[in-house]
Amino acid sequence: MTTTAAAESQPFQAEVAELLHLMVHSVYSETDIFLRELISNASDACDKLRYEAIAHPELIADGAPPAIRIAPDKAANTLTVADTGIGMDRQELIDNLGTIARSGTKSFLAKLTEAKDGANLIGQFGVGFYAAFMVAEKIVVTSRRAGTGEVWVWTSAGGSGFEIAPASEEDARRVARGTEIVLHLKPDAAKYLEAYEIERIVREYSDNIQFPILLAAAEGEPRQINSASALWQRSKSELKPEDYAQAYKQIAGAFDEPAMTLHYRAEGRQSYAVLLFAPSQKPFDLFQVERKGKVKLYVRRVFIADDAELLPAYLRFIRGVIDSEDLPLNISREMLQNNPQLAQIRKAVTGRVIGELETIGEKEPETFAKIWDAFGPVIKEGLWEDFERREKLLALSRFTTTSGENRSLKQYVDDLKPNQTEIYYLVGDSIERLKSNPKLESARARGIEVLLLTDPVDAFWTSAPLDFGGKPLKSLSQGDVDFGLIPLTDTDEKKDEPEADAATTIALIKDALGERVSDVRASQRLTASASCLVAGGDARDRALERLLAQQNRGAVTKPILEVNLRHPLVAALAGDTAQAKDLSLLLFEQAQILDGEMPDDPAAFASRLNQLVLRGMGK
Repeated sequence: MTTTAAAESQPFQAEVAELLHLMVHSVYSETDIFLRELISNASDACDKLRYEAIAHPELIADGAPPAIRIAPDKAANTLTVADTGIGMDRQELIDNLGTIARSGTKSFLAKLTEAKDGANLIGQFGVGFYAAFMVAEKIVVTSRRAGTGEVWVWTSAGGSGFEIAPASEEDARRVARGTEIVLHLKPDAAKYLEAYEIERIVREYSDNIQFPILLAAAEGEPRQINSASALWQRSKSELKPEDYAQAYKQIAGAFDEPAMTLHYRAEGRQSYAVLLFAPSQKPFDLFQVERKGKVKLYVRRVFIADDAELLPAYLRFIRGVIDSEDLPLNISREMLQNNPQLAQIRKAVTGRVIGELETIGEKEPETFAKIWDAFGPVIKEGLWEDFERREKLLALSRFTTTSGENRSLKQYVDDLKPNQTEIYYLVGDSIERLKSNPKLESARARGIEVLLLTDPVDAFWTSAPLDFGGKPLKSLSQGDVDFGLIPLTDTDEKKDEPEADAATTIALIKDALGERVSDVRASQRLTASASCLVAGGDARDRALERLLAQQNRGAVTKPILEVNLRHPLVAALAGDTAQAKDLSLLLFEQAQILDGEMPDDPAAFASRLNQLVLRGMGK
C-alpha cells in the first residue's frame, strides 16, 4: 500500500505498547475473537453513520447502505475487514488506535498477564482491535470519514509505535467511505483465510449483527453470511436458548453465558421491544465513578445511544437493547435526559427487571445466588438511592449472617427468636473479623441471627431508617442494645459471676480516658470480652464513621466505651486504683483494635501490654 507523502511515525501510549507486547508474544486458545472484535467495531461504525445521517443525510448521499465486507486473499496472505460506516479522520485514527482512552486499562493488563487465556478479558475490557495482533504481523488501516475528502493510512507491526500518512490515489478510490483493515497474517494463522472458517466464526459470534456481513471469497460474487436480523424484534417462540446466548455475547461483547434473559414487547401507550441480560461474571467497569449503564437505545432499529441511562445506576450491570417505536429518530443525546416518554420506559423496564430478579430468586435460587454474588454490592446501592423501590430491593437482597449464607430477610424474620422485635446487623471489613467481633457475644448466647455486612455500600444504606416486615433494622455498633427479654440458649454466659461496682469502675475509667470517649457505660452486648466501642443512638454507625474519616468527609464523633463488669480485667481495675489509668487505656485500645483501628499511640499500647504481662508473671 503506497502513500503520496512520507509517513509520520508516532509512539504508542505506554499501556498500548505493553498490551501489544502481550498480544504479540502470547498464545491464547481463543484467537477467533479477533474477527468478532473487528466485526463488532465495524458494526458500531455503521450504527454511528446511520445516527449521524438522521441530521446530515448528505453523509449517505451516495446511496450505499452500511455493510461489512470480509475478504481473504491467500496469495497475499492477508485478511481484509472493511465497512462503509462513519470512518475516521487523521486525529481519530491516532486517538482510537494509538491510545486506550479507557479507565481500567492497568487492571486489564495485570489480569491479562496473570490469565492463562485472555479471551474473556479482551472482551470485557473493550480493547478488541488490538486482539488482531494475535494473528497479524502487520496491520494497515485505511479510513475516510463520511462527508470528507481526506483518506488516511495507519500502519503498525505491533512494536513501539505506528505510522500515519495520507493515502495514495489508488487507496482513496478504493475506500469511498468507512474503514478498511488489512491484516498481514502470521504463518500459523493461515486458517483464517478459509471461507468455512470465517463463516463458522461469524455464525458463532456475529450472526445477529444488524448489517450485512459479506464474504468476498476468491471465487464468485460476495455473499451474505449472517442473518442480519434484530433478534429482539422476533417472537420468543422463534428463539432458542442458544440464540439468546449468541445475542448476549454479540450485544454485550462478552464471553460468559447470561445468568438472566428478559425478552418482551410492550404495547399500549408506548410500544417498545426489550432484550436484556444479566451477566454471570463481573464486567471490569462495574465500579467506575461514572456508574454508567450499558443498555443500548434504538429507535425503530436505528442505534441512538449506549449511555441513555435506561436503567438506574444500581442496575448498571444489565446489558442489552431497548428499541422504541415512538421516540423521534432525530432525538439528541441531550434531549434523552429529560424526555418524558423515555422516563416512562425507564420506570417500566426497571420494574420488570426487578420483578424478573425476584422470580429467579424464588424459582431458581442457585442461579440467583450467582447473580447476587457478582452484583449484590451494586444492587444494594439502590437501598440508599431508590426510596420508591426500597422495600422490593430489601426483599431481593441476600446476606451472609451468623446462621448461614445467601439468607433473605424473609428467612430472617421467619426465624426470629421469642420476644425479638428487631433485625440486627453488624458492619465491618471482613466476614472473619465480624464473626470474632465481641459485639456479637450476647446475641450469640441467645441464638439471635445477625447480618454480617462487609461491602462499602453497607455503611451507607444502613444509615437510613429501614424496616422489613414491620421489624426495624438495628446496628450492634450503635445505640443501646437490650436482649433481656430474649431467653438464653448458650448456658456458657455466666450471669452468676460477680460484677465490679458499676459506679466506681465507670468513674475511674472516665477519669482515665478523659476526652477520648463521649461516655463509658456497662455493656449489654458483651459476655466474654472486656470492652467494645459503640456509637451513640443519634450518632453515625462506627463503620460509616471510619469510612467517612478515610475520605476526610465530616468530623469524627467520639465513641462510647462499653465495659463488661463481669470481666476479670474490669474487676481488677476497680480493685487497683493505682493501675486504673493504664488498665483503662488498655481497655480502650484493645477495643479500637477489635474494631479494626490502630491505637493512637501504638508504642505506648505495647508498653502497657508488656507491663501487664510482666505483672501477671510476678516480675
